[in-house]
Amino acid sequence: TSIVVACEGTRPIVVELQALVSPTSYPSPRRAGTGIDYNRLVQILAVLEKRVGIPLSKLDSYVASAGGLNVAEPAVDLGIAIAVVASFRDRVVAPFTVLIGEVGLGGQVRQVSQLELRLKEAAKLGFKRAIVPKGHQSFPDLGLEIIQVGRVIDAIVAALPAESEGGKEDEGDEEDKGDEEDL
Repeated sequence: TSIVVACEGTRPIVVELQALVSPTSYPSPRRAGTGIDYNRLVQILAVLEKRVGIPLSKLDSYVASAGGLNVAEPAVDLGIAIAVVASFRDRVVAPFTVLIGEVGLGGQVRQVSQLELRLKEAAKLGFKRAIVPKGHQSFPDLGLEIIQVGRVIDAIVAALPAESEGGKEDEGDEEDKGDEEDL
């Protein structure tokens, strides 16, 4: 899962996005999106394959917004991409992290409107880190660690803690170790 801040008009809404990536049993893999724009999902999957090197063309990919909310704006692209990569790698997104950004066809993370409003909402709800597009010069002091990224690969590195950082992941660390032992 990943957490994004979508805007409905001028109202910021924090939304959890869930992804499941698994081997397909069909000749061509299935892609399904619930509560998100299907065409954006397919585009993000193509960017992850071409620009990041994640082999998704032979895997089923399912993405859904929790609670049945429809989030169709480009600002949630980064959250979709990170949720898909987290599922592919069987990893957990760093706790208390919110993702905001549009994913371009070249693998870049593009700026979005109302970023400050989105960050204020995330801070108000107790988030500690925000991964946002590079380019803003200053941010209000909201108590958030702001990580600016220019490419999707940079966002992946920031959002998914390395396995060797023992103890930094809260709940997912123990599960990851168990999965590795099973292999």
